[in-house]
Amino acid sequence: MRTIDDIETLQALYDAPAVNSLKKVTPRITPLYRRWIETSRFCILTTVGPEGTDATPRGDDGPVVRIVDKTTLWLPDWRGNNRLDSLRNIVRDSRVSLLFMVPGSNNVVRVNGTAVLTDDEAVTAQFDQQGKHPRSVTVITVGEMYFQCAKALMRSGLWSRDDAAGLPTAGQFVKEQVADFDADTYDTGYEDYARPRMW
Repeated sequence: MRTIDDIETLQALYDAPAVNSLKKVTPRITPLYRRWIETSRFCILTTVGPEGTDATPRGDDGPVVRIVDKTTLWLPDWRGNNRLDSLRNIVRDSRVSLLFMVPGSNNVVRVNGTAVLTDDEAVTAQFDQQGKHPRSVTVITVGEMYFQCAKALMRSGLWSRDDAAGLPTAGQFVKEQVADFDADTYDTGYEDYARPRMW
């Protein structure tokens, strides 16, 4: 297999970037991007650290992040599995990216920037779910943002299909690695288990 290991070889395979794909980039949250982000309940957070990269889904029952000002976003860290992969990375390497998605739209909005974590009560207390607050909030400084063209979601038909039939369950994934794990009990009881532990 031939590999590409220099930029010149890579660029020779492709045409020049579309002019507007470069011009559309903005260093701040504009009114239109604000509307998009405030509608998005789901994003993918990507980070990098000494062990490599990490990408994690983040979601909420309202906007997934809070817009603080034209260059600052707050992303609450609601309850999860406590692996802390993304958070460990942010502590050691501040570079982050986010992909904001909205069901029904084939566009995706990307934010590239830097982040720090805070457990300041003045910040965490601003996120309240039935009296619960996140243990930490990721404070993201926008470096650049732009929308991704719709081709990837159009090709995949992401919002217009359901391919879940016959897929492995979460319990089955665990059982594949842990032979004595009770996958059936885990899968049938997970929604009841998770419901009071969402925040």
